[in-house]
Amino acid sequence: MEGDFIKINDWLLPLSWLYGMGVKLRNYMFEIGILKSRSFDTPVISVGNITVGGTGKTPHVEYLIRLLQDKFKVAVLSRGYKRKSEGFVLAEKDTPQTMIGDEPYQMHRKYPGIYVAVDKDRCHGIEKLTDENVVNGTDVILLDDAFQHRYVNPSINILLVDYHRLIIYDKLLPAGRLREHQTGKSRANMVIITKCPSDLKPMEIRVLIKALDLFPYQTLFFTTLEYKELNPIFEGKNRKLDDMKNLNVLLLTGIASPQQMILDIKPYCGNITPLSFSDHHAFTTKDVEIINNTFASLPSPKAIITTEKDESRILDVNGLSEEVKSNIYTLPVEIKFMQDEGKMFNENIIGYVRKNSRNSILAKRKDDNKTTNSNNSGDRTRTISFRNN
Repeated sequence: MEGDFIKINDWLLPLSWLYGMGVKLRNYMFEIGILKSRSFDTPVISVGNITVGGTGKTPHVEYLIRLLQDKFKVAVLSRGYKRKSEGFVLAEKDTPQTMIGDEPYQMHRKYPGIYVAVDKDRCHGIEKLTDENVVNGTDVILLDDAFQHRYVNPSINILLVDYHRLIIYDKLLPAGRLREHQTGKSRANMVIITKCPSDLKPMEIRVLIKALDLFPYQTLFFTTLEYKELNPIFEGKNRKLDDMKNLNVLLLTGIASPQQMILDIKPYCGNITPLSFSDHHAFTTKDVEIINNTFASLPSPKAIITTEKDESRILDVNGLSEEVKSNIYTLPVEIKFMQDEGKMFNENIIGYVRKNSRNSILAKRKDDNKTTNSNNSGDRTRTISFRNN
């Protein structure tokens, strides 16, 4: 049921009101031009949310990577949360997780044919990724978690909303988990309700469409999670999730919303023992001891399941027992569009990027130069509008 993970701390509502006034003032300053948003010639697709953590940004960014990487040169730009570096960092073959953060590192390992970079200043990061002296051509940039980063005016703005924590029922920080008021959804070109149950009923879809009350220029999609084969982190062979039926499973997570994962894998596993840490948690020596002891206490047969994001940090951990190393698996997750709307989403994204890619823009500028016989036309900044294409 939608809204089933929402918990509001009513006693913090006065602080939420003060926080909301600050966010409203900031957004107003962008709207009247005191604070400036920049557009770029290269298509920029932003994937983000207005909820703190847990809406499925990384699986949706990875979906876009798979959709585009065979046709265009793709770059992913993230802030690199909790990384131990500063400024712009372009991931190279041997770049460690600590330099770029766990989610960028995950994408860098899975998709070696794309550029992955981190920069707190997204405008500066985009400049670097479109600089021929830094990278060899970029056709499209995917901005990870940048819905509130309004200094960039993205070509396509995709807002993710968790089915289990709908923004229409939530409250602003710190009472709830909204980064801004839910009216901020008006900036999105596409809204995706994520983590939907696979058996979502047509009647419920109609209720959700009415409840979100989107504008005519906005398109609403629904996605659900699909779990793939379990991959061993250190040793062993891939296993199907069904193989966990008769096992005692330690579910090891350092993500924002582990509740969804527990619900999803419960039908495939025997007894589940959750061991949850905070989002992006850096495992310490004490944590390793807890992991080793907790797993040792479980009766056999047993296994450990963790997320791809956690795997990137677990690989750097020392002190895991041999029993843990030989029984720990990553559970990859991908997203699937519902109502057969994946084709429409794909066509919209690919069509837009193809029309506004670097080669198309250069060809258009060349034609414009021929038509106007002007030497200056190619120097003007071109604003890309998804709504008008």
